[in-house]
Amino acid sequence: MRDLLYYLRDAFEFWRLDIYGAPVLLALDQYHHTPGTLSDLRIRLGKIRELTALPVIYAVEALTSYERKRLIEQKVAFVVPGNQLYLPDLGLDLREYFRQRPRINAEKLSPSAQAILITILLRPTWTHEWHPAETAQRLGYTPMTLSRAMRELAATGLVNTQKQGRVQVLEIPGQPREIWHQALQRLRSPVQRVAWTNGPIAGSPSTRLAGLTALASLSMLNDPRVPVQAISLSVWNALNSAVDVLPEAQIGAYEWQLWSYAPALLPGSDTVDPLSLILSLRDNSDERVQSALDELEAQLPW
Repeated sequence: MRDLLYYLRDAFEFWRLDIYGAPVLLALDQYHHTPGTLSDLRIRLGKIRELTALPVIYAVEALTSYERKRLIEQKVAFVVPGNQLYLPDLGLDLREYFRQRPRINAEKLSPSAQAILITILLRPTWTHEWHPAETAQRLGYTPMTLSRAMRELAATGLVNTQKQGRVQVLEIPGQPREIWHQALQRLRSPVQRVAWTNGPIAGSPSTRLAGLTALASLSMLNDPRVPVQAISLSVWNALNSAVDVLPEAQIGAYEWQLWSYAPALLPGSDTVDPLSLILSLRDNSDERVQSALDELEAQLPW
Protein backbone atom coordinates (compact mmCIF):
# COMPACT_ATOMS: atom_id res chain seq x y z
CA MET A 1 0.00 0.00 0.00
CA ARG A 2 3.03 2.28 -0.08
CA ASP A 3 2.07 3.54 -3.53
CA LEU A 4 -1.11 5.15 -2.16
CA LEU A 5 -1.08 8.88 -1.64
CA TYR A 6 -0.41 10.04 1.92
CA TYR A 7 -3.86 11.57 2.45
CA LEU A 8 -5.46 8.25 1.48
CA ARG A 9 -3.25 6.22 3.82
CA ASP A 10 -4.03 8.70 6.58
CA ALA A 11 -7.81 8.47 6.07
CA PHE A 12 -8.11 4.68 5.71
CA GLU A 13 -6.67 1.46 7.05
CA PHE A 14 -6.43 -1.11 4.26
CA TRP A 15 -6.99 -4.87 4.27
CA ARG A 16 -6.76 -7.17 1.27
CA LEU A 17 -9.13 -10.16 1.26
CA ASP A 18 -10.86 -12.59 -1.06
CA ILE A 19 -14.61 -12.82 -1.55
CA TYR A 20 -15.74 -15.88 -3.52
CA GLY A 21 -12.16 -16.15 -4.81
CA ALA A 22 -12.02 -12.55 -6.06
CA PRO A 23 -9.44 -10.19 -4.46
CA VAL A 24 -10.86 -6.97 -3.00
CA LEU A 25 -9.54 -4.12 -0.90
CA LEU A 26 -11.27 -3.16 2.35
CA ALA A 27 -10.86 0.56 3.14
CA LEU A 28 -11.56 1.00 6.86
CA ASP A 29 -12.49 4.54 7.85
CA GLN A 30 -9.85 5.65 10.35
CA TYR A 31 -12.06 8.38 11.79
CA HIS A 32 -15.24 6.28 12.18
CA HIS A 33 -17.30 8.68 10.13
CA THR A 34 -17.64 9.61 6.48
CA PRO A 35 -14.63 11.80 5.58
CA GLY A 36 -15.95 14.98 3.98
CA THR A 37 -19.03 14.77 1.79
CA LEU A 38 -20.28 11.59 0.16
CA SER A 39 -19.14 12.86 -3.22
CA ASP A 40 -15.63 13.35 -1.77
CA LEU A 41 -15.75 9.81 -0.43
CA ARG A 42 -16.68 8.43 -3.84
CA ILE A 43 -13.76 10.32 -5.43
CA ARG A 44 -11.33 8.96 -2.83
CA LEU A 45 -12.51 5.39 -3.25
CA GLY A 46 -12.26 5.78 -7.02
CA LYS A 47 -8.68 7.00 -6.68
CA ILE A 48 -7.82 3.99 -4.49
CA ARG A 49 -9.33 1.63 -7.07
CA GLU A 50 -7.35 3.37 -9.82
CA LEU A 51 -4.06 3.04 -7.93
CA THR A 52 -4.55 -0.56 -6.78
CA ALA A 53 -6.58 -1.99 -9.69
CA LEU A 54 -8.77 -3.71 -7.08
CA PRO A 55 -12.46 -3.39 -6.20
CA VAL A 56 -12.76 -1.27 -3.04
CA ILE A 57 -15.22 -1.80 -0.17
CA TYR A 58 -15.75 1.11 2.19
CA ALA A 59 -15.95 -0.03 5.86
CA VAL A 60 -17.27 2.22 8.61
CA GLU A 61 -18.55 1.77 12.16
CA ALA A 62 -21.90 3.49 11.56
CA LEU A 63 -23.86 5.33 8.87
CA THR A 64 -27.05 7.36 8.97
CA SER A 65 -30.01 6.16 6.91
CA TYR A 66 -29.43 9.12 4.56
CA GLU A 67 -25.76 8.17 4.04
CA ARG A 68 -26.64 4.50 3.38
CA LYS A 69 -29.28 5.59 0.86
CA ARG A 70 -26.84 7.87 -0.98
CA LEU A 71 -24.09 5.23 -1.08
CA ILE A 72 -26.52 2.68 -2.55
CA GLU A 73 -27.78 5.23 -5.09
CA GLN A 74 -24.18 5.84 -6.19
CA LYS A 75 -23.37 2.08 -6.27
CA VAL A 76 -20.61 2.45 -3.68
CA ALA A 77 -19.76 -0.89 -2.04
CA PHE A 78 -19.72 -0.65 1.74
CA VAL A 79 -19.99 -2.64 4.94
CA VAL A 80 -21.26 -1.59 8.38
CA PRO A 81 -20.15 -4.47 10.65
CA GLY A 82 -23.08 -6.22 12.26
CA ASN A 83 -25.60 -4.19 10.26
CA GLN A 84 -25.30 -4.17 6.48
CA LEU A 85 -23.17 -5.40 3.61
CA TYR A 86 -23.70 -3.87 0.16
CA LEU A 87 -21.63 -5.25 -2.73
CA PRO A 88 -23.36 -4.29 -6.00
CA ASP A 89 -20.72 -5.96 -8.20
CA LEU A 90 -21.50 -9.29 -6.51
CA GLY A 91 -25.24 -8.70 -6.20
CA LEU A 92 -25.13 -8.75 -2.38
CA ASP A 93 -27.27 -6.57 -0.12
CA LEU A 94 -27.36 -8.22 3.30
CA ARG A 95 -29.05 -6.50 6.25
CA GLU A 96 -29.63 -7.40 9.87
CA TYR A 97 -33.36 -7.42 10.56
CA PHE A 98 -33.67 -9.38 13.83
CA ARG A 99 -34.54 -7.58 17.02
CA GLN A 100 -33.69 -8.62 20.55
CA ARG A 101 -36.51 -9.12 23.03
CA PRO A 102 -36.74 -6.00 25.21
CA ARG A 103 -35.65 -6.37 28.82
CA ILE A 104 -36.46 -4.25 31.82
CA ASN A 105 -33.42 -2.10 32.59
CA ALA A 106 -32.87 -1.92 36.31
CA GLU A 107 -30.75 1.22 35.94
CA LYS A 108 -32.64 3.36 33.43
CA LEU A 109 -36.37 3.70 32.84
CA SER A 110 -37.81 2.88 29.44
CA PRO A 111 -39.05 5.86 27.36
CA SER A 112 -42.71 5.05 28.12
CA ALA A 113 -42.09 4.78 31.89
CA GLN A 114 -40.09 8.02 31.84
CA ALA A 115 -42.83 9.85 29.91
CA ILE A 116 -45.48 8.61 32.37
CA LEU A 117 -43.40 9.66 35.39
CA ILE A 118 -42.84 13.14 33.95
CA THR A 119 -46.55 13.44 33.18
CA ILE A 120 -47.34 12.54 36.79
CA LEU A 121 -44.88 15.09 38.19
CA LEU A 122 -46.17 17.93 36.02
CA ARG A 123 -49.86 17.57 36.82
CA PRO A 124 -51.33 21.03 37.48
CA THR A 125 -52.96 19.78 40.69
CA TRP A 126 -50.78 17.50 42.80
CA THR A 127 -52.32 14.48 44.45
CA HIS A 128 -50.65 11.35 45.81
CA GLU A 129 -52.75 9.06 43.59
CA TRP A 130 -52.86 8.82 39.84
CA HIS A 131 -55.15 6.82 37.59
CA PRO A 132 -53.03 5.72 34.60
CA ALA A 133 -56.02 5.34 32.27
CA GLU A 134 -56.55 9.10 32.49
CA THR A 135 -53.51 9.91 30.35
CA ALA A 136 -52.50 6.61 28.72
CA GLN A 137 -54.75 7.18 25.73
CA ARG A 138 -53.46 10.73 25.23
CA LEU A 139 -49.90 9.45 25.28
CA GLY A 140 -50.83 6.78 22.73
CA TYR A 141 -49.83 3.82 24.92
CA THR A 142 -51.49 0.45 24.67
CA PRO A 143 -52.66 -1.33 27.85
CA MET A 144 -49.65 -3.67 27.53
CA THR A 145 -47.18 -0.76 27.32
CA LEU A 146 -48.88 0.97 30.22
CA SER A 147 -48.78 -2.18 32.38
CA ARG A 148 -45.08 -2.70 31.69
CA ALA A 149 -44.31 0.95 32.50
CA MET A 150 -46.18 0.72 35.78
CA ARG A 151 -44.20 -2.38 36.77
CA GLU A 152 -40.98 -0.51 36.00
CA LEU A 153 -41.98 2.47 38.09
CA ALA A 154 -43.04 0.26 41.00
CA ALA A 155 -39.73 -1.63 40.81
CA THR A 156 -37.81 1.62 41.39
CA GLY A 157 -39.59 2.24 44.69
CA LEU A 158 -40.56 5.73 43.52
CA VAL A 159 -44.25 4.77 43.38
CA ASN A 160 -46.53 2.01 44.62
CA THR A 161 -49.28 0.24 42.70
CA GLN A 162 -52.59 -0.83 44.13
CA LYS A 163 -56.02 -1.83 42.88
CA GLN A 164 -59.22 0.00 43.59
CA GLY A 165 -61.85 -2.45 42.42
CA ARG A 166 -60.88 -3.32 38.84
CA VAL A 167 -58.83 -0.15 38.35
CA GLN A 168 -55.07 -0.03 38.94
CA VAL A 169 -53.82 3.11 40.67
CA LEU A 170 -50.36 4.53 41.25
CA GLU A 171 -49.66 5.88 44.71
CA ILE A 172 -46.86 8.44 44.95
CA PRO A 173 -45.51 8.61 48.50
CA GLY A 174 -43.36 11.76 48.17
CA GLN A 175 -43.61 15.30 46.83
CA PRO A 176 -42.90 16.13 43.14
CA ARG A 177 -39.50 17.78 43.72
CA GLU A 178 -38.41 14.90 45.96
CA ILE A 179 -39.50 12.25 43.45
CA TRP A 180 -37.80 14.15 40.59
CA HIS A 181 -34.41 14.27 42.31
CA GLN A 182 -34.67 10.64 43.42
CA ALA A 183 -35.45 9.60 39.84
CA LEU A 184 -32.78 11.66 38.07
CA GLN A 185 -30.17 8.88 38.00
CA ARG A 186 -32.70 6.61 36.26
CA LEU A 187 -33.72 9.15 33.62
CA ARG A 188 -32.05 9.78 30.29
CA SER A 189 -32.17 12.37 27.54
CA PRO A 190 -35.18 11.77 25.28
CA VAL A 191 -33.12 12.81 22.24
CA GLN A 192 -32.13 9.74 20.23
CA ARG A 193 -30.56 11.57 17.29
CA VAL A 194 -30.64 14.85 15.39
CA ALA A 195 -31.59 15.64 11.79
CA TRP A 196 -31.86 18.79 9.68
CA THR A 197 -34.34 20.08 7.09
CA ASN A 198 -34.62 23.22 4.97
CA GLY A 199 -37.75 24.34 6.79
CA PRO A 200 -40.56 23.34 9.14
CA ILE A 201 -42.50 20.11 8.66
CA ALA A 202 -46.06 20.77 7.57
CA GLY A 203 -49.01 18.81 8.94
CA SER A 204 -47.44 17.52 12.16
CA PRO A 205 -49.15 19.00 15.25
CA SER A 206 -47.02 16.91 17.61
CA THR A 207 -43.85 18.99 17.13
CA ARG A 208 -42.61 21.30 19.88
CA LEU A 209 -39.86 23.88 20.33
CA ALA A 210 -36.93 22.09 21.93
CA GLY A 211 -33.28 22.38 22.91
CA LEU A 212 -31.79 25.85 23.17
CA THR A 213 -34.76 27.34 21.30
CA ALA A 214 -37.16 26.14 24.01
CA LEU A 215 -34.79 27.14 26.79
CA ALA A 216 -34.44 30.64 25.30
CA SER A 217 -38.22 31.06 25.24
CA LEU A 218 -38.42 30.05 28.93
CA SER A 219 -35.42 32.02 30.23
CA MET A 220 -33.15 35.00 29.47
CA LEU A 221 -30.92 32.89 27.21
CA ASN A 222 -30.45 34.17 23.64
CA ASP A 223 -32.05 32.27 20.77
CA PRO A 224 -29.70 29.90 18.90
CA ARG A 225 -28.91 30.64 15.26
CA VAL A 226 -30.51 27.35 14.17
CA PRO A 227 -34.10 26.85 15.43
CA VAL A 228 -34.55 23.55 17.26
CA GLN A 229 -37.75 21.51 17.34
CA ALA A 230 -38.59 18.06 18.69
CA ILE A 231 -40.64 15.31 17.10
CA SER A 232 -41.06 11.71 18.17
CA LEU A 233 -38.96 9.21 16.25
CA SER A 234 -42.06 7.20 15.31
CA VAL A 235 -43.76 10.25 13.77
CA TRP A 236 -40.53 11.20 12.00
CA ASN A 237 -40.21 7.74 10.48
CA ALA A 238 -43.80 7.94 9.25
CA LEU A 239 -43.08 11.31 7.60
CA ASN A 240 -39.56 10.49 6.46
CA SER A 241 -40.40 9.76 2.83
CA ALA A 242 -42.07 13.17 2.52
CA VAL A 243 -39.27 15.10 4.27
CA ASP A 244 -36.19 16.42 2.48
CA VAL A 245 -33.50 15.58 5.02
CA LEU A 246 -30.18 17.43 4.81
CA PRO A 247 -26.92 15.51 5.30
CA GLU A 248 -25.65 18.08 7.81
CA ALA A 249 -26.48 21.41 9.44
CA GLN A 250 -26.57 24.37 7.04
CA ILE A 251 -27.27 28.09 7.30
CA GLY A 252 -31.03 28.60 7.50
CA ALA A 253 -31.70 24.92 8.30
CA TYR A 254 -34.03 23.61 10.98
CA GLU A 255 -32.64 21.23 13.60
CA TRP A 256 -34.89 18.33 14.59
CA GLN A 257 -34.44 16.35 17.76
CA LEU A 258 -35.90 12.87 17.28
CA TRP A 259 -37.31 11.84 20.63
CA SER A 260 -37.87 8.40 22.13
CA TYR A 261 -41.32 9.53 23.29
CA ALA A 262 -43.81 12.20 22.23
CA PRO A 263 -42.49 15.70 23.00
CA ALA A 264 -46.06 16.96 23.53
CA LEU A 265 -46.54 15.70 27.11
CA LEU A 266 -48.04 19.04 28.13
CA PRO A 267 -51.12 19.91 26.05
CA GLY A 268 -51.43 23.50 24.88
CA SER A 269 -47.70 24.29 25.14
CA ASP A 270 -45.45 25.50 22.30
CA THR A 271 -42.38 23.99 23.94
CA VAL A 272 -41.42 20.57 25.21
CA ASP A 273 -42.10 19.97 28.89
CA PRO A 274 -39.52 21.51 31.27
CA LEU A 275 -38.37 18.23 32.82
CA SER A 276 -37.62 16.57 29.47
CA LEU A 277 -35.91 19.81 28.40
CA ILE A 278 -33.67 19.66 31.47
CA LEU A 279 -32.79 16.04 30.70
CA SER A 280 -31.98 16.86 27.06
CA LEU A 281 -29.55 19.65 28.02
CA ARG A 282 -28.10 18.55 31.36
CA ASP A 283 -24.83 17.39 29.72
CA ASN A 284 -24.33 20.74 27.95
CA SER A 285 -21.02 22.22 29.15
CA ASP A 286 -22.03 25.88 28.63
CA GLU A 287 -22.34 27.55 32.05
CA ARG A 288 -25.01 29.92 30.69
CA VAL A 289 -27.13 26.95 29.67
CA GLN A 290 -26.75 25.30 33.08
CA SER A 291 -27.66 28.56 34.80
CA ALA A 292 -30.80 28.85 32.64
CA LEU A 293 -31.74 25.24 33.49
CA ASP A 294 -31.39 25.99 37.20
CA GLU A 295 -33.63 29.03 36.69
CA LEU A 296 -36.16 26.89 34.83
CA GLU A 297 -36.31 24.27 37.57
CA ALA A 298 -36.72 26.98 40.20
CA GLN A 299 -39.81 28.22 38.35
CA LEU A 300 -41.60 24.88 38.56
CA PRO A 301 -44.77 25.07 40.73
CA TRP A 302 -43.60 22.52 43.30
